Amino acid sequence: MKNRNSYNFEGRTAVITGGGQGIGLTTAERILEGGGAVSIWDRDQDLLSKLKEKYSDETRVLTQPVDIGDLAAVKAATANTVSHFGRIDILVNNAAIVGPNASVVDYPPEAFEQVIHIGLTGTFYVSQSVVPHMLEAGYGRIVNVASVAGKEGNPNASAYSSMKAGVLAFTKSLGKELADSDIAVNAVTPAVAKTTLALQQSEEHIAYMLAKIPRGRMLELDEASSMICWLATEENSFTTGAVFDLSGGRATY
Repeated sequence: MKNRNSYNFEGRTAVITGGGQGIGLTTAERILEGGGAVSIWDRDQDLLSKLKEKYSDETRVLTQPVDIGDLAAVKAATANTVSHFGRIDILVNNAAIVGPNASVVDYPPEAFEQVIHIGLTGTFYVSQSVVPHMLEAGYGRIVNVASVAGKEGNPNASAYSSMKAGVLAFTKSLGKELADSDIAVNAVTPAVAKTTLALQQSEEHIAYMLAKIPRGRMLELDEASSMICWLATEENSFTTGAVFDLSGGRATY
């Protein structure tokens, strides 16, 4: 295992959506290693139950079943997190769904709407609910997990590509709105990573994405969490509204 940097999250509380597995969970674990506390949101109750068994100390870890596409559920989870920890310093908007692989002419309209609603509208719901607490505290770090698909547009993934492009634009808008406060809002653009959702896609689509990556391999979860965690630290005090590449050289802009 290669050496890893450590990040200081002492006294900080993070909300991580889609935190039950993959990039979200790896990021949560990295924040815990740095002395922080995490509120892990996921709609998969089985994943949360396993995490609750693993992390029984509720002074550091709170697991909450949340569908971020449900505004009432998002508001309730936000209020519960603030009640439990007293603060929200960090938000990692990671939750999304991939949707089917199909051409635009064959894409199921209801699936397109669902991908956009959860990944983009849900990110808006969570941000709108959490940001007031950051403004009140005068501090915050928000990291939105987008995708290189949002920059380049993958064929047969129009919903996912459109949703992630929307997340990038949302990041830039929110970053400018909060630029006069100590709240940084940035995004990362992973290439295909070794996650359950990514591997649910067709073998042909995975092969297409891998062929586009100059490094010739999938993104490792630790590599994603490392960049996300630095963006979530107090040290990241100037950069906001920016997009950080995690594409293995695929996106050069």
